[in-house]
Amino acid sequence: MIWTCGQYKFDSQTPVVMGILNVTPDSFSDGGVHFDHDEAIAFAHKMADDGALIIDVGGESTRPGATPVDPEEELSRVKDVVSELAASGICASIDTRHAQVAQACVEAGASIINDVSGFRDPKMRDVAKNCDAGLVIMHMPGTPQTMSEYSSEYHDVVDEVAQYLRTQANLLESMGVDHSRICIDPGPGFGKSPQESIMILRNLQEFRHLGYPIMAAVSRKDFIGHMYGIEKPADRDEASAEEALQDCEQGASIVRTHNVEATVARLKELRPYVLLGLGGNLALTGAPGEEQEAVIAQLNLAIGDLLQIPDSAIIDISSYYESEPAYVEDQPKFVNAVVLMRTAIVPHDLLDYLHAIENALGRVREKENGPRTCDIDILDYQLYICDDERLKLPHPKMLERDFVVKPLLEIVPGHILADGTPVTTDKVKVGAATRIPY
Repeated sequence: MIWTCGQYKFDSQTPVVMGILNVTPDSFSDGGVHFDHDEAIAFAHKMADDGALIIDVGGESTRPGATPVDPEEELSRVKDVVSELAASGICASIDTRHAQVAQACVEAGASIINDVSGFRDPKMRDVAKNCDAGLVIMHMPGTPQTMSEYSSEYHDVVDEVAQYLRTQANLLESMGVDHSRICIDPGPGFGKSPQESIMILRNLQEFRHLGYPIMAAVSRKDFIGHMYGIEKPADRDEASAEEALQDCEQGASIVRTHNVEATVARLKELRPYVLLGLGGNLALTGAPGEEQEAVIAQLNLAIGDLLQIPDSAIIDISSYYESEPAYVEDQPKFVNAVVLMRTAIVPHDLLDYLHAIENALGRVREKENGPRTCDIDILDYQLYICDDERLKLPHPKMLERDFVVKPLLEIVPGHILADGTPVTTDKVKVGAATRIPY
């Protein structure tokens, strides 16, 4: 998935680090440290040298209860910084909730508008519509002065925040904003209790289903202090970097951080993702008329076995789909699903683990494309292309199979394969699939 930000394009297959530059006297962890123009520019270049691809410039603190800043004052703090960074070839982002500031900074060279108020202001949406900057839609109930009042008022914080972000993104797209320009930020710590923020971050895969790059903006926040028992915000950098790594494993692709060096170092531990296709149509047990349920039970056993593969974790699982047999039509219908994993196991070794799981579930390879109890294919392995006798990646026939494409796009919409091919329905021609209702 590509995030388009003016002249810049960021590939969400690998994390993009955004360095935080607070040109403010009162931000919660570093207010006043970079208030001087020259100091701000020097720190921005240091973050870029440390690995930040984006510098997010903010002139108004949005910590809970912060005093509002007049847009004219905010603009006086940030405009020259944004202009100088953009002129030096750095992708500059303006962190603001004021349309006047966003407009002036885009004109000064900003390539991203990061709006903590989620483009609720019609004037801000007009700015977005009439430029080509990347857009970060964040969830924050109320304002920085009132957001704390909303904490713990959610019935289902993950679903409610996801629906809000979907609505705001759809609103921008209805105005003509291109889908590829939008990034979403669930806003942990903004109008949410520590427990609600953690719930959001442990379910980021649900936000990935919306089909936009996800920002992990967790750096030094209070809930990090709550999770790790660290009182001072400035002491939370290592914990923030650890949380950023976990968030990227769950599906985030943009990391907003105060300490770029520590974050970049920790993100080197990010495990590659792999997409697996599961299928079967031959039940080992089960009463007549319950064959589908029996096959689903077998695939559930396979998923349980996948959990036992060392140094690996299942991130997401699609719905189950019933599909028509492909290539060999004279056989029962199949049940299929797609699993998204993170793994440190290299592809050929992973294939051995998958064959062992298939064999344990009674897989017999008597007829190509014939009936089977359980089949597990490696569909795509991050940044890895292979074509040998044992393994071909990306899977050469996956894009023509409806029973692969539908479940895959359910959990990773907009996915681009390791060889650069986007996953679409255009080439589907076999294995018509229908989602099995719960």
